[in-house]
Amino acid sequence: MVEEVPFTDIYMDDEMIQEVEAVLESGRYVKGPVVESFETSFAEQCGTDYAVGVNSGTSAILLGLQSLGIGEGDDVFVPGHTYFASVSPVLELGANPIFVDVLRDTYTMDTDDLEAKVDTAENPTAVIPVHLYGQMVEMDRVTEIADEYDLGIVADACQAHFAERNGRSAGSIADVGAFSFYPSKNMTVAGDGGMLVTDDAELAERARALRNHGRDDDGVHRHLGLNHRMSEMLAAVGKEQLQHIEEWNEGRRRAARHYDERLGNIDTVRTPEVDDENSHVYHLYVVQVPDRDGFREYLADNDVDTGIHYPTPAHEHPAVVDRVGETTVERAEELCDSIVSLPMHPRLSEEEVEYVCDLIAEYYE
Repeated sequence: MVEEVPFTDIYMDDEMIQEVEAVLESGRYVKGPVVESFETSFAEQCGTDYAVGVNSGTSAILLGLQSLGIGEGDDVFVPGHTYFASVSPVLELGANPIFVDVLRDTYTMDTDDLEAKVDTAENPTAVIPVHLYGQMVEMDRVTEIADEYDLGIVADACQAHFAERNGRSAGSIADVGAFSFYPSKNMTVAGDGGMLVTDDAELAERARALRNHGRDDDGVHRHLGLNHRMSEMLAAVGKEQLQHIEEWNEGRRRAARHYDERLGNIDTVRTPEVDDENSHVYHLYVVQVPDRDGFREYLADNDVDTGIHYPTPAHEHPAVVDRVGETTVERAEELCDSIVSLPMHPRLSEEEVEYVCDLIAEYYE
């Protein structure tokens, strides 16, 4: 009998712990072979030529933009509905974030709005399509727009580890792809960590230098960089987690299908849609409801954890408004008032999903 349903469940096994112990015993904690091995395996699975391990998904986005030469005065297009880390690297580099609306059913960037805003921008330079919640943006259209207007593409795949669109992996359809290994993500490194992927040898070389104080292989600091390195211990966990990720993604899809079946019969609840060309990996399962506070309170009273990702539109955070002023992104703002993230992880059982859905049905009855 189900009595409570946690929001997520972080997996760690003895083999992962043993790999960390091996690193500790080696005495080699940074800039070592474990990170290199993790990079090689990740790039191969992602379908890219290169991968660069860094200390967070935010750093992966930042170094991707920096490697493309994004800087002062450049216009960079980001969705209005995303986590703050999709926007903060743009501001950190002195560039101008221009906010694009999102689609109501998939939560991903509206490419029609993207094209309209690129066409009227003063200095269009790059776009950050965010594969939000585990579903990829319409990348063929993004690529067409980028080619027409000569935009760099830094794909934020921090929530979309090995999601696919037309058989191509998230992060691989871009100049640079960025991943996060924060503990709640589809795979983790038991701490903060990230990965930058690319098919461009020069971009990869520049990113490797930038993560290490701008230092090239010959020891000369030719770029202005900081410390964005991934540790050997984190990479040891990541290597082991990588072996499970496809199985875990399928577990998330299985739970999502069960949610879809049960919640599809409740008119008040709007479930997420998946593009026909996409293979969603459900980092989060996000529904829309008209009375979010009461809905969440009822589930909490029955020991079901929920979340809101994200309650504030990206363009409305004070740190953004102070830099770029106020703007309106209509659908993104509406979504932020109605979205709720239900429990989601690979080991979510059928009984747990049934329990959550029974409670939701009761609430609306």
